[in-house]
Amino acid sequence: MTGTLATPTTTAPGTSPLPADWASDPRFDTVIRRRKTRSVRVGDVWVGSEHPVVVQSMINEDTLDIEGATAGIRRLHEAGCEIVRLTVPSLAHAKAVKEIRQRLEDTYRPVPLVADVHHNGMKIALEVAQHVDKVRINPGLYVFDKPDPNRTEFTPEEVAAIGERIQATLEPLVSLLKDQDKGLRIGVNHGSLAERMLFTYGDTPLGMVESAMEFIHICDRLDFHNIVVSMKASRAPVMLAAYRMMAFRMDAEGFHYPLHLGVTEAGDGDYGRIKSTAGIATLLAEGLGDTIRVSLTEAPEKEIPVCYSILQAMGLRKTMVEYVACPSCGRTLFNLEEVLHTVRNATAHLTGLDIAVMGCIVNGPGEMADADYGYVGKTPGTISLYRGREEIRRVPEAEGVAALIALIKEDGRWVDP
Repeated sequence: MTGTLATPTTTAPGTSPLPADWASDPRFDTVIRRRKTRSVRVGDVWVGSEHPVVVQSMINEDTLDIEGATAGIRRLHEAGCEIVRLTVPSLAHAKAVKEIRQRLEDTYRPVPLVADVHHNGMKIALEVAQHVDKVRINPGLYVFDKPDPNRTEFTPEEVAAIGERIQATLEPLVSLLKDQDKGLRIGVNHGSLAERMLFTYGDTPLGMVESAMEFIHICDRLDFHNIVVSMKASRAPVMLAAYRMMAFRMDAEGFHYPLHLGVTEAGDGDYGRIKSTAGIATLLAEGLGDTIRVSLTEAPEKEIPVCYSILQAMGLRKTMVEYVACPSCGRTLFNLEEVLHTVRNATAHLTGLDIAVMGCIVNGPGEMADADYGYVGKTPGTISLYRGREEIRRVPEAEGVAALIALIKEDGRWVDP
């Protein structure tokens, strides 16, 4: 073994190495302090720091399949998705959205819709903007020129000309959205930066930020501010850097627009969920993010539970029962996994409650102190039921779940499934 170990610093009794103002330092706060933003309306949903973080997703049906797309939107909405996006690659797709929206209103209910518009999409965007609540454009593709393999630079004159083209194509859309009080998502993707951005800034988070800011400045000159911004990448570290830089840049220039968080192309299964959580939850913990999407290569409705789980774990929304359960050890006095499953099946519909299932008395009461109810193995064959920190009664293990339900009913907090 080589090298030396650092000598531990010692602190005199009664003193602390923490900064004197640690109690007001956001780094040590147990409550997330969200970045202050404007509010942007998307149908009957508001996005911004004064509102709960919004969950959204995207259907994978072809928008020309009016019946299939309508059914896909309804499935997502019924699963808890609050804003639904659909792709609009052509004028025919844009016109189909009108029928989809009407069918939703006739057979279900209005659903906040976002249209995804890409390559040279001014005509498409102008058509579909009349039928949706928000339009998403990708700055790298909205005014798209095929890359020139022989190009070695962009002259200032070329850059200025492209800027003028962007404003000319964006202004009609912005005017329509402004008149109808609808939203615009400036959705930058790491993998589709414009050629001139790559030449100037490289394939970097800074290039992503500059790409978004170009469009923000145009909107600002047009006095349009119903804007949401996203900075998606398929690698979490790139996505994290881009969002942090974007928030800093916008706030420095007085553009307090909401952020849409997501790790794009996250994949499927456990890794897709973990990858999305690594990016989204990290930024939420820093106070960044006002709407989220988990992008899985699975049925879209499977994204929604992941979104709500992230938000609940971060203390930002309460949409399900919070279960506190120990991992089990040699002290556990019952089959913890089986009992947790039984308790969950009986109580999962009681949104808003915190229920603890603890295997023994050693750590149980302390670790479940913040729970509304506790189910603790206190002695072999016996369950102790708690209301908060107070032990209420002990019952035989076989009667534990029924007794827990009875206690919740006594308190008037039970509702039938």
